[in-house]
Amino acid sequence: MSLFTVLSRVVGVVLLLHLVSLGALRRLSGLGVRRGSLRENARAVGPTAAVLGALLLANGTVRDVGVHLSWLIGINVTGAIHAIEGGFVADLQSFASPPLTAYFSFVYVFGYVFLLTFPLVLYALHDDTRPLSATLVAYALNYGIGLVCYVLFVAYGPRNFMPGAVESLLFANWPEVQALTSQVNENTNVFPSLHTSLSATVALLAARYRSTAPGWLPIAAVGAASVAVATMYLGIHWLTDVLAGFLLAAVSVGVGARFAERRHGEQETESPEPLHGTAGGVVEQFRR
Repeated sequence: MSLFTVLSRVVGVVLLLHLVSLGALRRLSGLGVRRGSLRENARAVGPTAAVLGALLLANGTVRDVGVHLSWLIGINVTGAIHAIEGGFVADLQSFASPPLTAYFSFVYVFGYVFLLTFPLVLYALHDDTRPLSATLVAYALNYGIGLVCYVLFVAYGPRNFMPGAVESLLFANWPEVQALTSQVNENTNVFPSLHTSLSATVALLAARYRSTAPGWLPIAAVGAASVAVATMYLGIHWLTDVLAGFLLAAVSVGVGARFAERRHGEQETESPEPLHGTAGGVVEQFRR
């Protein structure tokens, strides 16, 4: 299966998840959407989005260079990680079953992309600019700090370091996905787990701005937890990588939220329209 075919499948499934989720959240809790908010939000977060775009471009451009550089100046921490946690990932895989493997493979590929992209759509449609701004800043920090860590630390995942004890369940059950993963990652880039950090970032922001879309928080929390477990269950990351990912997420969200709230100030998360023709509407008009 070609890269284009795999990528098309991912895009199709993620778009379907977007449509289903938007419909479900609208019915459950509503979205604080007002006409023109998308354009205004885009204008407000434009510089931040540009920085994130530049980091993503740099991440892809210097990926190969970064691997060579890390072997020159980085520290190989694979042995130290294994000494700390031993066979934790192998023990986790002892519970493997076809249904679990299918679920965690789906989560790792499709669920992860959905978790990262859906908040951008959800918050871009809301009249409070802070969640979108905080998300973009937190994403940029995740990628920026992650790129630095991948240069400073050489680390092989458990499936590469101890192949006799840990299986590569994702590739064993879905070998064609290697056409995609080989384009975005290297075997030595596992500490910290960006799958975990970015997914946890989404969940933490969903909790911080839960009034924006209350129904999104449980979905984001379950999704983030599933991604974190999937990275280990599939043999890709160590528990140490996952814990470092949670720490990176907490730092990124703290900085991102603080930046957004200072830059955009306190905003109302809901903007109810006045009831024209009623006493309440008259009072509201005088207030304005």
